[in-house]
Amino acid sequence: MLRPELELHRQIEVLYSDHHGWLQGWLRRKLGNAFDAADLAHDTYLRILARGRAPGRDESRQHLAQIANGLVVDLFRRRHIESAYADAIAAQPEAAAPTPEMRALIVEALMEIDAILASLPHKVRDAFLLCKLEGMGYTDIAARLDVSVSSVEKYIARALLACCAAQFA
Repeated sequence: MLRPELELHRQIEVLYSDHHGWLQGWLRRKLGNAFDAADLAHDTYLRILARGRAPGRDESRQHLAQIANGLVVDLFRRRHIESAYADAIAAQPEAAAPTPEMRALIVEALMEIDAILASLPHKVRDAFLLCKLEGMGYTDIAARLDVSVSSVEKYIARALLACCAAQFA
């Protein structure tokens, strides 16, 4: 290993030994589940490793809590999507049910779509969802969002561009 990599690993080792117990307890209280807390604590340190920069000593807990809180949000978002998908599958005939592997791929795709939509401005996301999920026309969407039809056209185009960009990223 190179010298800077060794230093980073040493810093993360110290960060882990100093704060892992606290972080796992903080997550356990937040989640009410020791298993999820252990997983997210581990993922928190993996994120720090991937970023290649450990926080300073005086900001360690704040930094760990910020990363862990984002992972908690991601976990709840994923569970919500998985639950909605499971409900949709339950409403289908049993013969049409996808394999477990296909379910995992579909949930991953839904997570990516959710992330794309979450990155869009509110009106852009709403216009896109009203068009694609509700089947509303541009005139009706414009009335619902209190904007012009031209704005709705731009919103839909922006959302479609975001989806296309994500597909080729």
